[in-house]
Amino acid sequence: MNKILIILACMTLSALPSMAQIDIHCHAITENYIDFVKANGAEMDEGFPIPSWNLERHIAFMDKAGIQTSVLTMPAPQPYFGDAKASANVCRRFNEECTALKTRYPGRFMFCAALPLPNVESALREAKYALETLGADGVKLATNSYGQYLGDPALDTLMAYLDAQNAVIILHPHKPSAVNAQLIADVPMASYEYLSETTRTILNMIAHNVLVRYPHLKVVVPHCGSFLPNALPRFRSLLPVMIKQGYMQPVDVDANLSRLYYDLAGAPTDEVIDALLTITTPDHILYGSDYPYVAEQVLVGGKTALENRLASHGLNPQDIFTDNARRLFGENIPLRQYGERIVRLAEIEVVPKFLDEYLAFAKEVGETSVKVEPGVLTLLSMQEKENPYKIHILEIYADKEAYQSHLQTAHFKKYKEGTAKMVKSLKLIDTNPLAGMKQWE
Repeated sequence: MNKILIILACMTLSALPSMAQIDIHCHAITENYIDFVKANGAEMDEGFPIPSWNLERHIAFMDKAGIQTSVLTMPAPQPYFGDAKASANVCRRFNEECTALKTRYPGRFMFCAALPLPNVESALREAKYALETLGADGVKLATNSYGQYLGDPALDTLMAYLDAQNAVIILHPHKPSAVNAQLIADVPMASYEYLSETTRTILNMIAHNVLVRYPHLKVVVPHCGSFLPNALPRFRSLLPVMIKQGYMQPVDVDANLSRLYYDLAGAPTDEVIDALLTITTPDHILYGSDYPYVAEQVLVGGKTALENRLASHGLNPQDIFTDNARRLFGENIPLRQYGERIVRLAEIEVVPKFLDEYLAFAKEVGETSVKVEPGVLTLLSMQEKENPYKIHILEIYADKEAYQSHLQTAHFKKYKEGTAKMVKSLKLIDTNPLAGMKQWE
């Protein structure tokens, strides 16, 4: 009991700017979704196991990686196995669970709603509910839903509604409708077929002039543009021939491309970035992690290297990691502009018989506050070596508003009420930090 107890390692203020980063490509794999997939024997439909996911690990990853906001989507496979009503129920439950996360952790989570395709009527109904009632930030669409590819005229009513909503569409590859099972068993689908699948879907949308006919849609293409940098020149060269022979109608390729955005999930090497810049502009490139499909340590360790790589290509990491996503979603991501920081010390003497119970309360409120409140930068608690009943807490808040908001949280009120009888004395000391403050800014 006579050694220092650190409740939560101090987060320096230099970490604050990185917390504004936005992850456009990550997945929530909810219990209801995975149970439904497993009940239909589809957990290996995509050629590899669906990873485990839980909220606490996702938040911990975000904190380590310096990500303020994650845009959640449903993973593959599409939850449809012949029963349209069951599929609609799974998508509804997923969307409502994501709404609850967005509400519980303001500024930390957004989501693009799952739609129960290939049933277009059901998907349209869910899109309206998700966007107009739940406040979804967009929709996630599979490249194909059991053979129904984006660009299919059957989807026009859905696209017209999404266009009227100025919707963001997060695109994600799914297993092609016809695939050689042995081939995908030998060569993982994610290594090449997902890239092919995304490419064929975008070309099908262009061939049907979808993004010109519905000009308010904004579509995010995953995995560094997939094979589009290679496929588009060939598509352009073949288009006049196909039109001349009556096999295709004229389409405006450039106008379609102008509505596309690209995330960097996958392997954004120097060569891939160079290729991507042949088909788009820097303001349409976004950061994506593909969590939890990529290991946390790989993502955290690779972010600094990615920032350096982007800068070496003349790209501004601030644009890629933050500003482009904010513009895409219409500035809806609440990146706060903080005022003057509050740094203070709390000196507490605990009634000896309640010490262990008090430390448990303090640990819980410290961990929870820093995890879920972006404005709480540090709650560092320590015991005196000579007198373990005296606790000193270093508190750092982004500004006065963040501090006042902290006092109204359920976890702080639980701490305050639960420890009232345990505290013998409390002294709060407001400070003006001197040495070291410039190191934090």
